[in-house]
Amino acid sequence: MIEKGYKKADATIGALGFKGVENVYWNLSPEELSEICIENNQGSLADNGALVVSTGEFTGRSPKDRFIVKDDLTGNTVDWGAVNIAFDESKYNALYNKVVAHFEGKSLYVRDAYACADDAHRLNIRVYTELPWSNLFAYNLFLRPTNEEIQANNPDWSIICAPSFMSLGKEDGTRQHNFAVINFTKKQIIIGGTAYTGEIKKGIFSVLNFLLPHEKNVLSMHCSSNVGKDGDTAVFFGLSGTGKTTLSADPERALIGDDEHGWSQSGVFNFEGGCYAKCINLTRENEPQIYGAIKPGALVENTSFYEGTKEIDFTDSSVTENTRVSYPIYHIDNALTPSKGGVPKNIFFLTCDAFGVLPPISKLTPGQAMYQFISGYTAKVAGTEAGITEPQTTFSACFGAPFLPLHPTRYAEMLGEKMRDNSVNVWLVNTGWSGGAYGVGSRMSLKYTRAMINAALSGELNNVSYLEHPVFGLKMPETCPNVPSNILNPRSTWSDKNAYDSKALDLAKSFVENFEKYESKASDEIKAAAPRIAVNA
Repeated sequence: MIEKGYKKADATIGALGFKGVENVYWNLSPEELSEICIENNQGSLADNGALVVSTGEFTGRSPKDRFIVKDDLTGNTVDWGAVNIAFDESKYNALYNKVVAHFEGKSLYVRDAYACADDAHRLNIRVYTELPWSNLFAYNLFLRPTNEEIQANNPDWSIICAPSFMSLGKEDGTRQHNFAVINFTKKQIIIGGTAYTGEIKKGIFSVLNFLLPHEKNVLSMHCSSNVGKDGDTAVFFGLSGTGKTTLSADPERALIGDDEHGWSQSGVFNFEGGCYAKCINLTRENEPQIYGAIKPGALVENTSFYEGTKEIDFTDSSVTENTRVSYPIYHIDNALTPSKGGVPKNIFFLTCDAFGVLPPISKLTPGQAMYQFISGYTAKVAGTEAGITEPQTTFSACFGAPFLPLHPTRYAEMLGEKMRDNSVNVWLVNTGWSGGAYGVGSRMSLKYTRAMINAALSGELNNVSYLEHPVFGLKMPETCPNVPSNILNPRSTWSDKNAYDSKALDLAKSFVENFEKYESKASDEIKAAAPRIAVNA
């Protein structure tokens, strides 16, 4: 066995059960990993220096194939069901042994990393990958220890990623050939049958969503965050396509992180050391910071080149709408180091309401904030996924249901408590449609959305008059600097007011129906914030 790269001298590989590994590459640089990929015909270099790869069969996560080992530690704490699927301990042990045996005669790429920029909550990680570009992804997305830290620390958690290993379904305890299994007792994650890199980062996110709230009373959040020149921290929640990464990448504010954070008594801290941004239809004009971050060291997934060139065609969705780029956070010029901020002053829930019902910005009470947080609403637009021909409501609890081992009300109650303790403003921002639903109205201008967020951040919305939405009870500002007043009340933008009222009632009913599965564990304050469907029934 040949070992190359910087490592801590230990017996980790043997202790984990790896045998007969041909080469072990420790903590290689992005340049070295990219070079190996090119030599192995596993990727291509774009003209901007980024490595472009195909993730093959899977171009996104597979939620139905993500499991948690059910044992004495997790049995009575995890919220078991369709999201958190139980995996048998004995099945795990057998599958684990198969995965590590799969590396015999192969190269193994090892990465020392950690999660959580706050040292009080640091989680040391060691990632073992079959593919060099999976290891590059781990370099980009996790925090990077110094050589001295590698020597001083032992990993708390291990991730083993073997895309070409196919499980045998029922025999191995999986649904099909791909899987991602979390074992909280052994502090391991095993991933097989899929090369989609997001499984690596979301595995650790799920781990932190269990450990931090359950053991340390720290709220874990699927959000982006930035901080202003005066030190005011802002947090942005939102599902894919709502603008979470775009709106937090503000040249006037320092970026804390774009996806995963914790909120402790001292403030907000990034879980990660990089960004994983959607890049479909990416342009320098609309998203200059993300566009500029795609350079040597960045990893671009499932895109193509313009014919006869090495220029990435970001408009090409022939493989997937979910084209992605990962890059270390230092590729963003105004990224904050270390990635920590104070207690947030403003929180934004971003939703892409393709029905044109919700206001472009509204202010929430603590009860409404918890209700909207548990709901985690957005809408999928026609054309974004196969089979979708008209807008569809999408609810994802706490804007990250697939990654929540605990019951969603646990996270919502923590959010409400922190809101009250710190007098935080929470805003619901609709980045979707105005003047009608998708196909009739128009998409909310990014220029106006930024202006509304800036007004909230600056305090300019603190002293304006508000109207209350008759169905959702949301407080809508009557005026906002640099935004036409006529778009602030969504009903006024529809030519057919009766059609708006009908669509608003339909959406409200969807909220109420979705909330039924959480109602038994929700407080009276949360339940009281539900839409008032009776007013128009």
